[in-house]
Amino acid sequence: QVQVVDSGGGQVQAGGSLSLSCAAFGFPFNLNTMSWYRQAPGKQREWVASISSGGTANYVDSVKGRFTISRDNDKRTVNLQMNSLNAEDTAVYYCNTVVFGYTYWGQGTQVTVSS
Repeated sequence: QVQVVDSGGGQVQAGGSLSLSCAAFGFPFNLNTMSWYRQAPGKQREWVASISSGGTANYVDSVKGRFTISRDNDKRTVNLQMNSLNAEDTAVYYCNTVVFGYTYWGQGTQVTVSS
């Protein structure tokens, strides 16, 4: 059974940092692209970053240079290090993967940036 569990959100002042973590089970983790999405109040869910099985990372323009996605295949985890946070980063963040054509989401973790 595929499980995706994300954690690590919280509240931080503008300019601060937070690290999110996602643990995934029930599929060949090392072969899957892992992603982070976010959904701000009143907005659609948007893609934030992805890391391929080979470790190639991609980011939405708004977080480039501030966020870093990484993975540990032995621990079956993917992390999102977020620096220089601003109010526009406030959202619920979701870990995501697609396994055999099915999309799986974590339960979401709240990130709140206060100005």
